[in-house]
Amino acid sequence: MSNTFERLGAILHKDYAITPEQLRMDAALDGLGIDSLGVVELLFTVEEEFSLQLPSEPVPLQSIGDVVRYIDQLLAAQAQKVEAGLVLAR
Repeated sequence: MSNTFERLGAILHKDYAITPEQLRMDAALDGLGIDSLGVVELLFTVEEEFSLQLPSEPVPLQSIGDVVRYIDQLLAAQAQKVEAGLVLAR
């Protein structure tokens, strides 16, 4: 599993009492008891844990896998911006 999945799993376990058996990429968030408000709260925690700034537009996140892929996309975009800044600074 990815490092993102493991870090997200730790958040879900701590904040939502999700058991390791429930942590699957295809596990539906609402099936885990995480409603739309819970997703917003989760994203605030993700923002802090992963040092990300989330866009303001809503993103449909239905499963743990959706959240992992979303985080990975944001991390990749952030890394590209940093890399581009380093190239420009040379």
